[in-house]
Amino acid sequence: MSFFLLFYLQKLTIIVIFTYVVVKSGKKWVMPMLMGEFHHNIDEKGRLIIPNKFRDVLGESFIITKGIENCLFVYPQNEWNKIVSKLEKLPFTKKDARNFMRFFLAGATSIEFDKQGRVNISSNLIEYAGINKECIVIGVNDRLEIWSKENWDKFILDNEESLSDIAENLFDRDLDL
Repeated sequence: MSFFLLFYLQKLTIIVIFTYVVVKSGKKWVMPMLMGEFHHNIDEKGRLIIPNKFRDVLGESFIITKGIENCLFVYPQNEWNKIVSKLEKLPFTKKDARNFMRFFLAGATSIEFDKQGRVNISSNLIEYAGINKECIVIGVNDRLEIWSKENWDKFILDNEESLSDIAENLFDRDLDL
């Protein structure tokens, strides 16, 4: 009797949690949000430890590519597939579409964690992002971004005064928040 009751309560809890996620988001499945800022060092072989809290979300195999603003974007495979699907719909006759796809896809590679939770980043991506040793790994909802410390500090310095204006412009619109 107690085993059945425990099983029933666990099943009910799972149903309630799952239902809450579905109702709250309006989606059938919700991927955990990637968020936070972590400071790490890349070693001389191009290996970087990805924070443990991000590893489960990324899965065993994920994609790293050149990001915008001289950082690297890291996508879980399911999010990458969504982006590729959108890129496939762009007209190849448009120069901007061809140029963006060349930039974004040429640097993309599938990577996996080693036994220590590190990823091996190719030298061309390290060079693109200007990473020397210290880097910043941030969670940005559906992706990670990897920044050189210098580029991240410059980004913050260049944008901190305008963040309130940016927020006002974005959230003044009719967003259902």
